[in-house]
Amino acid sequence: MPTKTLLVLAGPTGVGKTALSIQIAKHFSTEIISCDSRQIFREMRVGTAVPPEEILTQVPHHFIHSHSIFEKYNASKFEAEILDLLPQLFEIHDIVVMTGGSMLYIDAVCKGIDDLPDIDPELRQNLKERMKKEGIASLRNELKLVDSDYYHEADLQNPVRIIHALEIFYTTGKSFSSQRTKTQKQRDFRIVKVCLNRERSELYGRINQRVDEMMHLGLEQEARRLYPHRHLNTLNTVGYREMFDYFDGGCTLEEAVEKIKANTRKYARKQLTWFRKDPEIQWFHPDQYQEMLNALK
Repeated sequence: MPTKTLLVLAGPTGVGKTALSIQIAKHFSTEIISCDSRQIFREMRVGTAVPPEEILTQVPHHFIHSHSIFEKYNASKFEAEILDLLPQLFEIHDIVVMTGGSMLYIDAVCKGIDDLPDIDPELRQNLKERMKKEGIASLRNELKLVDSDYYHEADLQNPVRIIHALEIFYTTGKSFSSQRTKTQKQRDFRIVKVCLNRERSELYGRINQRVDEMMHLGLEQEARRLYPHRHLNTLNTVGYREMFDYFDGGCTLEEAVEKIKANTRKYARKQLTWFRKDPEIQWFHPDQYQEMLNALK
């Protein structure tokens, strides 16, 4: 029986993971691993809702602003780097907290990443050229035909995800969803997974308030600084892509802000749908602090 425990504190964006993770980490005198696929990039602060330094310094944090948007980064690299870090943390602590809402990154650490085939560069280039000529909607419809399971959970605004799923299908003749890991990889530490949730109206109110706060803190200015690099997949992210559309004249600033709120709420629903499929997750309201501590016993 493993003597070390990784507490995974998951939940939708805006639910209140940061404050609770710090409270739990202080209780156990331990450290926090951020599992947010965008807060990891140092060029993105306001739009990813990175907490201010006075909050982060209360507890040692890892994987916040640790990488650059100009690096190639994915869930597989995250898995490898976390598995390198955890033994060092477990030498000092019996419990380590990992918190965030990036579903693939959480699964990578807890379950492992699939060993998928190498992709023919010519196939990838052909799909990219098709997207330029036909638009993302055409590839989206194709994905729905060949892999409806993945279609219903994928980020359909993300061309990289859509193209990757099609690459896997045309390389192997099998859908991407059918080849993903079905058996969890064994870890030499215990994993306890809890997920936070609130009443929908309360969660949506917090999301809307957070977006307003981002605008107050300078999201527009940050997005303008990043606009020259908008072609990077990393910046194909809620908050930035709506601002880029505003800069391009596609909408007004007010419309962009409302789109950010709507798309963030949509992303929160997607997160909750994903987490509800995991039978290992225990669910709590953020106020159920003592109940969550009991889950670690």
